[in-house]
Amino acid sequence: MKSPETHTSPLGKRPTLYDVASQAGVSPSLVSLYLRDPERISEKRRGAVQKAISDLGYRPSRAATTLASSRTKSIGLVIDDYRNPWFVDLLRGMESILSDLGYQVMLADSRPGENRIKEATDGLLAMHVDALALAAEPSDAMLSGIWVPTVVAGWRNGVPDGADLITNDDDGGGSLAANHLLELGHVRIGHLSGSDGASAHRRVGFLRAVETAGVEPVISQSAGTSEEDGYQAAVRLLDSHPETTAIFAANDTMAVGAFAALKARGLSVPNDVSVIGYDNSPLAKSRYLDLTSIDNRSDLVGVATARRLLERIEDPALQPEQTLIEPALVLRGTTSIRG
Repeated sequence: MKSPETHTSPLGKRPTLYDVASQAGVSPSLVSLYLRDPERISEKRRGAVQKAISDLGYRPSRAATTLASSRTKSIGLVIDDYRNPWFVDLLRGMESILSDLGYQVMLADSRPGENRIKEATDGLLAMHVDALALAAEPSDAMLSGIWVPTVVAGWRNGVPDGADLITNDDDGGGSLAANHLLELGHVRIGHLSGSDGASAHRRVGFLRAVETAGVEPVISQSAGTSEEDGYQAAVRLLDSHPETTAIFAANDTMAVGAFAALKARGLSVPNDVSVIGYDNSPLAKSRYLDLTSIDNRSDLVGVATARRLLERIEDPALQPEQTLIEPALVLRGTTSIRG
């Protein structure tokens, strides 16, 4: 093999595959193979091609790649609420695996409702994605028309037969939050809960932990999990159980609402009432709130989703699996020992 030569494309000219090959000291066919399946190339040559692509600013033509292969090197992701930070972490985790392999994640946001989700899914399928991640509520009818490998990410009200499920262990996270408060000596613990899939699992875990400890559970449930939902749920909880010394909110946003309800009553956190949230979102990490929270590791859900999709692309006959990502307790300043 000839030694690599430094090469730059003429000013204003888009670098080509042949430019990359010359810069890396390899053949054009090897660069083409790298673009289709980099894992088939030795680590040394792969590194040389990666460096040449970076140095030249080369961007492969997706149309040309599609013509040369039956794959488009694209993954579809359907979400149902772009405002939810969970989806940001999910996408970041997926891209951490897929981008280095030359895959592009194509995002479709849909409002709740089977027709809306089906429209978003059909739109991605029309673009010939190689696989699909559904972070929305699917149905058997929807999946019957999907011919590409599919993984459901996150808890849903129902996971259709034949679909992989990769999600957070929210049951375990609910128990983790409750046990933390119990270990601090709290026995008057209230839980602010929503009604969706994740909230339901967190509630189950909470109930299991407090009942095992012989503590009477107190649940204040709302239809949603917004800050206002958290505020109203906390108001109801404090009205009916003023002796409450600790609150576990179904997410960090509801915890913010609980802070407001406590402040309105002249109660301080954590001196009067300890508060723990869920998601370890930027809200929890802010210096102002300094909120103890359960980290659901949603980025790892994205990593596992991407890896499973790649496995299914290579072998569509794989049996469906359920994968749970273990949460972690992040201690900050809003929980303390019950005096």
